[in-house]
Amino acid sequence: MPWGLKRFQECRDIHFLTFSCYRRKPNLLSATACSTFLAALERVREQHQLCVYGYVIMPEHVHLLVNEPDRGTLAQAMQSLKQGVARRLALRAAESFWEARYYDFNVWSHHKFVEKLRYIHRNPVKRGLVIRPDDWPWSSYRHYGNGEVGVVEIESQWTARKREWAGVFPTVKVRSLTESPRPSKA
Repeated sequence: MPWGLKRFQECRDIHFLTFSCYRRKPNLLSATACSTFLAALERVREQHQLCVYGYVIMPEHVHLLVNEPDRGTLAQAMQSLKQGVARRLALRAAESFWEARYYDFNVWSHHKFVEKLRYIHRNPVKRGLVIRPDDWPWSSYRHYGNGEVGVVEIESQWTARKREWAGVFPTVKVRSLTESPRPSKA
């Protein structure tokens, strides 16, 4: 295992997220909309120090596999992401761009992590949008398949090897069992 991989400790603090466009409208159908979403995801990843393990942008919803951010809360990161996309794509729209909430599934095992990542990458095929997962340009599949570097940095062994070759060895902050994973409001 490359040293540079921000390894999840038994998948602790990893979330499989799903959020939909308002009334399931295909707001993410165009390449411009998808590119805008990816740019916003990378901005949020950097600002909140979020690890993105996988993603897929579908015409009317998005799936993400991410960790608990180092800065702020997951809710704050998702709010920033959704607001940023909506401001750029639907500033003067009569309707909302996103549904107000998102679905959050806590991933607690490596088995579930792999299951959710496969689900993300197979979603466009299952929906009949493409024949093979690597035909869908709006997912992290190509990164896992051949190390393709995209707009969003994906936390994977490809990324870890790249860090090793560059001599970058990030440290992993491991919380004790008594430490709260979220900042105190006090």
